Amino acid sequence: MGFAGFDSQEGNGSTSSSTTTTNHGGQHGSSCSWRFLTRRKKVNSHVEDNNHNSHGVQLAKELTIPHLMAVGVGATIGAGVYVLVGTVAREHAGPALPLSFMIAGLAAALSALCYAELASRFPSAGSAYHYAYICLGEGVAWLIGWSLVLEYAIGGAAVARGITPNLAALIGGVDNLPAFLSYQHIPGIDIVVDPLAAIMVFIVTWILCTGIKESTVMQSIFTIVNICALMFVIVVGGYLGFKSGWVGYGLPTGYFPFGIDGMVAGSATAFFAYIGFDAVASTAEEVKNPQRDLPLGIAGSLSLCCGLYMIVSIVVVGLVPYYDINPNTPISSAFADNGLQWAAYIINVGAITALCSSLLGGMLPQPRILMAMGRDGLLPPFFSDINKNSYVPVKSTVVTGLVAATLAFFMDVSQLAGMVSVGTLLAFTVSAISVLVVRYIPPIEVSLLPSLQEPVEYDWSHLETFKKDAKKKPLVVQEDASVDYPLIPKNLAIDTFVHNGNRKKLVGCVIAFICLGVFILTFAASSTYFLSSVRFTLCGVGGTLVLFGLVFLTCIDQDDARHRFGNSQGFTCPLVPLLPIISILINSYLLICLGGSTWLRVSVWLALGVIIYVFYGRNHSSLTLDDANYTPSTFLA
Repeated sequence: MGFAGFDSQEGNGSTSSSTTTTNHGGQHGSSCSWRFLTRRKKVNSHVEDNNHNSHGVQLAKELTIPHLMAVGVGATIGAGVYVLVGTVAREHAGPALPLSFMIAGLAAALSALCYAELASRFPSAGSAYHYAYICLGEGVAWLIGWSLVLEYAIGGAAVARGITPNLAALIGGVDNLPAFLSYQHIPGIDIVVDPLAAIMVFIVTWILCTGIKESTVMQSIFTIVNICALMFVIVVGGYLGFKSGWVGYGLPTGYFPFGIDGMVAGSATAFFAYIGFDAVASTAEEVKNPQRDLPLGIAGSLSLCCGLYMIVSIVVVGLVPYYDINPNTPISSAFADNGLQWAAYIINVGAITALCSSLLGGMLPQPRILMAMGRDGLLPPFFSDINKNSYVPVKSTVVTGLVAATLAFFMDVSQLAGMVSVGTLLAFTVSAISVLVVRYIPPIEVSLLPSLQEPVEYDWSHLETFKKDAKKKPLVVQEDASVDYPLIPKNLAIDTFVHNGNRKKLVGCVIAFICLGVFILTFAASSTYFLSSVRFTLCGVGGTLVLFGLVFLTCIDQDDARHRFGNSQGFTCPLVPLLPIISILINSYLLICLGGSTWLRVSVWLALGVIIYVFYGRNHSSLTLDDANYTPSTFLA
């Protein structure tokens, strides 16, 4: 996600011609150039691609705010909430667990605000892949799209694998399951298969193929049942807490047994409980009023999830001392300790419906990302086909279902669970960077106003308003001639060297320095094996770069061209550039903290993606075939 270099648009007219040559680099002699990684598509190119690749069939616009909230809440609140509260309370936060969820929710809200602006400005089924393609280029877009494909495939399989043990707990054990649904051991290859997981994936795949409205209705049903189970926990658990005197809060260790550091560490773990609201953005082309409904759907689903997490955690850590909480079944065990063993049945029903809802929410975005990549030419056009009856990408959905069912049937994907977070965190990071690009250097061709160019002479004799015999007088326009141009910097010191001639290159460098500083800072902060002096030095260097970039972007005005880039009438992210930079910091830190083994596995997937892109996507990209969809890079190389 870095910026390797810059190409100039100013000074001469050679840039446009060279860019055009690069545009056909996938087919002609300039294939050795790396410029294809930075070619970007126009904002509305997905509409034209739909008409070409799907014979005019487009996704059905059926969704409103309630549908979007059902998708967001269903994809976010999985069965993890029924386990995560115990893990975080026992190991990190103690009674301060609600604060950990609140801090994690605020951190997730930073990414949600960035997503809300981009989803409103560029409503497309490609979600973060689409935003990256418009703002940062084809190379970053492929990285994000390919990472999200991995995330949703493994995430769906992992969720499906969790249904069997929860159903078994509901009916009294695995032995009570029918033989064709129970675990089966295959002799010779020592593999335990899970037929129920594969069956559930196929059922969800069929639901998704019937249509977006039908899918969201089922999603709403599962989500409502799950929320009802959580409300039971809150209401009945609150009654038990007042009856028992909230024993979990009267401990001699106080409210912060692990200190403030433990509470913050718990929030880093709890952050992953909020991953899922990005599924709302993937339905952008199916929303009736995306500029209004998408931001409200994202904000509403995230707020509801945060509120439920905090209230449930308040109840659980108040019923039982944090050190006595069962890490595997924290909620049902807390009720059992207070004499309500039967409550486990309601809680298990909630967990099962949460898994079904999460499976639906997790499998919904992947076919749409594959569809977006297919219509952009980076994947075969097979994936971009939209069914004429259901108005959904049925072929992509079936492929997604087959892959997820195979993984869920044969593999115990628990060891790969860390890989699920990579795609989402990368998407969050790139979305925050894209907001900076949109605000300060939108990739749009804007004619330069003479007031901020070098002094030039204009001959007005060709104008019809002048008489033929009028004396030709050169008009010299100086830089200070305009007082209304919106790019005048707010700081006079910066005003001396930031002008429209070098703005894109200079601001592009600053954003690149911010990304570099974030990487150095987060890497040094998480590398405990370094000497203290080395860590402090690297943290100082990284922090200086980030602070310099923040101050610089704060002292200059945002580019007025942003009002003509996409749909600017919708939601706008507040506190730019501070909020996106903090979001980049948080997500980058979490990415680095995932561990070497996770990144080793992810690198194998990414290497496969590079091979596919080099030998197929690069040459079949729609940008190498259609100049109309191509926006030349102005600050990337």
